[in-house]
Amino acid sequence: MNWLTITRQGGRITAFAAILAPMPQLRPPLSRLLTVLLAGLLAGLVLAVAALPANLLLGHVAKSAAGSLAALPEALRTPVTPQRSYLYANDGTTLITTFYDVNRTDVPLAEIAPVLRAAIVAAEDRRFYSHGGTDLRGIARALVANVTGGGTTQGGSTLTMQYVRNVLKTDPGRSAEERQAATEQTVGRKLQEIRYALALEQQLSKDEILNRYLNIAYFGSGAYGIAAASQRYFAKAPAELTLPEAALLAGLVQSPEAYSPIDGDADAALARRGYVLDAMAATGAITAGQAEAAKAAKLALRPTAQPNGCTATPAGHADWGFFCDYLRQWWLTQPAFGETVAEREQALRRGGYTVVTSLDPKLQATAQQQATAVYGYDNKRALPIAAVQPGTGRVLAMAVNRHYSLDANPAGQPNHPNTVNPLISGGGGVDGYQAGSTFKLFTMLAALESGKQLATGFDAPSRLPTRYAAEGEASCADVWCPANANPEWMDGYRTMWDGFGRSVNTYFVWLAEQVGPAKVVEMAQRLGITFRADADAAFAAHDAADWGAFTLGVSATTPLDLAGAYATVAAEGTYCAPLPVVSVTAADGDPVPVGEPSCRKVLDTDVARAATDAARCPVGQQSAFGHCDGGTATAVDRIVGRPVAGKTGSSERNSTETFVGFTPQIAVAGIAANPDDPGDSVGSAVQAKVIAAVARTIRAGVAGEPVRAFTPPSRELAGEVRRPAPPQPSPTERPRSPERTVPPQPERTLPPEVSRRLDRARG
Repeated sequence: MNWLTITRQGGRITAFAAILAPMPQLRPPLSRLLTVLLAGLLAGLVLAVAALPANLLLGHVAKSAAGSLAALPEALRTPVTPQRSYLYANDGTTLITTFYDVNRTDVPLAEIAPVLRAAIVAAEDRRFYSHGGTDLRGIARALVANVTGGGTTQGGSTLTMQYVRNVLKTDPGRSAEERQAATEQTVGRKLQEIRYALALEQQLSKDEILNRYLNIAYFGSGAYGIAAASQRYFAKAPAELTLPEAALLAGLVQSPEAYSPIDGDADAALARRGYVLDAMAATGAITAGQAEAAKAAKLALRPTAQPNGCTATPAGHADWGFFCDYLRQWWLTQPAFGETVAEREQALRRGGYTVVTSLDPKLQATAQQQATAVYGYDNKRALPIAAVQPGTGRVLAMAVNRHYSLDANPAGQPNHPNTVNPLISGGGGVDGYQAGSTFKLFTMLAALESGKQLATGFDAPSRLPTRYAAEGEASCADVWCPANANPEWMDGYRTMWDGFGRSVNTYFVWLAEQVGPAKVVEMAQRLGITFRADADAAFAAHDAADWGAFTLGVSATTPLDLAGAYATVAAEGTYCAPLPVVSVTAADGDPVPVGEPSCRKVLDTDVARAATDAARCPVGQQSAFGHCDGGTATAVDRIVGRPVAGKTGSSERNSTETFVGFTPQIAVAGIAANPDDPGDSVGSAVQAKVIAAVARTIRAGVAGEPVRAFTPPSRELAGEVRRPAPPQPSPTERPRSPERTVPPQPERTLPPEVSRRLDRARG
């Protein structure tokens, strides 16, 4: 179909001739002669019409263009182009990965090499800076060239028209049918494109249009926009492009896949580069000599694949994927990025955000080194480690002896060495691991909060009959009777100081009975412990008052939860939700208010200080009142070399071994376990390695930081230790301590599964 459209520009009339219907096949040279004559005739007609006085003709486009400015689509007024989001470490420069559906990053015109701007104008629209949106001379030239030039074709659309087409075909606010219609070769579509181009030229400057075009044009090989193209082909920023590089990229936009030297025809790409260089010389942008020198330059590609997602972290840093995945899960819970999970996911992949995360690369490297020193990547057992900053909740490191990868594993090894399971943070089917006596902290806090002092004493027996009905090896006289792991070292008169330091089970089970197990469970939840296992959640919701074994750490948890709970004590009672970001900046440069810590006071300051004072005992340091007497992790004092506190934990039959430690600046937790088989005991021998791994991570986390001391609690909350003067009878002579103040309780029969859980309880 031949058609001619006439439109008003200024005081003159211009005309547009576009699509020629396929001509009948004629024998050469007659066909060539006729096509040349026809092309010349149409070109002459176009230019003749363009020269007619304005008062003679009013075309269809002129009538509609007047109102097109007001009817300009929002996507053209304020374009929302899909852009790649960047994730950086806490230094703001170390790239973790990017997320995108479309590989694009917008850049201002000032950050694009002038030689590239000149190249794209010369190649696509030589009269860009002189026409008003449509170019009749360019159309006529393209018409003649396309008919007479054999296989070489030239486009008749201006850069403004191309920009309009690109926006309309990618606008997420339009339907799929509307986006497809933006590229159809129809008269109606072309008329609309012209109207919008004319209106856009009235609203934007030429440089603004060129900048928008360069940020949306497709350059092949998955690269949208000049920033992505510069990185994809030459591994550099667009401001650094040389003349040969700029000419090559400018030549790609006409046929990106065909001319791409990566995915298409390199020879065709070089030929197209030569065309662009000649066009630049013809427009005066460069000299003929510069064009010839650039043509002689070799094709020096540096293809760079842009990372996409958490499995695409830099080489040698597959461990960063676990932190990345945690950040992504956190992102999907933030209303600032959309009302639904789907909208938030789309925002991450299309929103062009710059995310400075809380990940400390140096600390992460240390934690990863420590985790793999205990267990190798091929070991079925794992040591997940998490580090948290007290007072902010920012997650500093997440390490484990696994590769975050979707690669296949050897036969018989379903989740190692490669996995994407959240072994450090939990969720996604990972409930966590029993952390043993580290949960005694929650009992101590509940007791202190109820008014008991650190000096609260109890003559702890080897085994302690409780009020909970039970059967099995952990029972005596049909009640649950927890035992101390090392009676010779643990039995006897204990306070919170040495009871915590020596990890005396019977002392803390007794203490939990004094305040009530429900308060202990509530304290753990207050400090961020999440019950992911259905059985644990049910127990906490319905049977917390009978969960006497909770103090011995029979509930599943994660290193991240545990580090966060102990960080609350380090921050003197301020709980901060785990936070994986420092800042988030939108594509327009505006900050998104999600990087600020979410903290609240959950403990009285003096209570937190008292718990910290007792937590100095396990790590071989001394309390402010000199009442530490023995610890289960005394090597920590030597390794860290500054004020530090913490607690060990061993689950029944040493299925897991845990240590969590903290200073005022950092809290770190590690749990040795078999993530795929909770029944596989890691054994007690690994405890010393776990302690050392966590302690060394703490040391790395505070390196270069000022030494900060813990503030002692008040003497009122500490109390005075008053040991009984007469010798205490042996544990076998007294089933219960005379110091117990809880009146006898009626027996309560527990469900079989609860009894089994109590049987497994151990310090």
